[in-house]
Amino acid sequence: MSSPLWNYTTPGIPDDLFERLPGIPLSKREVRLLIISALRLESHSLLWDIGAGTGTIAVETGLLSPHGKIVAVERDEEVANLIQRNCDRFGVENVDVIEGSAPECLQDLPGKPHRACIEGGRPIKDILKAVWHYLEPQGRIVATASNLESLYTLSEGLAELQARNIEVVQSSINRLETRGTHQIFAAVNPMFILSGEKLDS
Repeated sequence: MSSPLWNYTTPGIPDDLFERLPGIPLSKREVRLLIISALRLESHSLLWDIGAGTGTIAVETGLLSPHGKIVAVERDEEVANLIQRNCDRFGVENVDVIEGSAPECLQDLPGKPHRACIEGGRPIKDILKAVWHYLEPQGRIVATASNLESLYTLSEGLAELQARNIEVVQSSINRLETRGTHQIFAAVNPMFILSGEKLDS
């Protein structure tokens, strides 16, 4: 699927091409690439993106998997509208934006996901376990943590769920920026990306 703003087959849309709202998180481009890699999407995957924020993952995966389906969940109406505007901005038509709070809203989402991405939310372990319940056998779940507390909680949750092939990656990214008359490398806030697979039931 081509987009008027991103006419490439590879992911990695620059952050500044997305519409943003103050205080609403955006998965940085390099972190986004790690998340998408961990998802291991198939051509017809149904992906649940829980806590979709600005909608960067929904947009990128929507473009990468034009025959797949993405369900982007956000609890705040204004943020859900932002996700829809970003989908429209990039011409992405295979994303359903759902306004709702996880884990309560998950029972009303369409289908059972083959892939799930959890980008924040509280209580994070309850959300993880609820998403896991709906996840198809052999499905994959990817979750992000920006602090040690969330990392520990997600690690513990994946262990309790007996997830297989668990991987944990910490991003360490520096970008060249111009500040005054100098160019320096500025660090992007590190992020932990956890992933695991569900065995056949």
